[in-house]
Amino acid sequence: MNVQLLLDTCTLLWLAAEPNRLSTKARRALDDERNSLTLGDVSALEITLKWSTGKLTLPSPPRTWIESQLATWGIASLGIRREHMYRAAELPQLHRDPFDRLLVAMALAENLTIVTPDTAVTAYPVATLWS
Repeated sequence: MNVQLLLDTCTLLWLAAEPNRLSTKARRALDDERNSLTLGDVSALEITLKWSTGKLTLPSPPRTWIESQLATWGIASLGIRREHMYRAAELPQLHRDPFDRLLVAMALAENLTIVTPDTAVTAYPVATLWS
């Protein structure tokens, strides 16, 4: 079965550096070559901002590290469109993190399944995959 997967920011970070933190179900889905992997630009923004404030350590600057991970894992990127922003603003306030709300909006607009351990995301009518 081919599933289009949208990686949560932590999912990409763990895939790259701490794969033991991924659930078995998530790891199987990420390893299944029939599935397509996507990283939203919102996650690239979150990584970049956290790195620039010292909240996240990477082996190289985000510009290099993110592009390297996309190439290594065959991950497509998904730009932020106005439709995503509108949807994020229209979502009920079930999750306070603006990055995650935008991720949910992107998944809804593009019919993607979010690979995330964040149980607050599951409160939205969006497909998720973790445990």
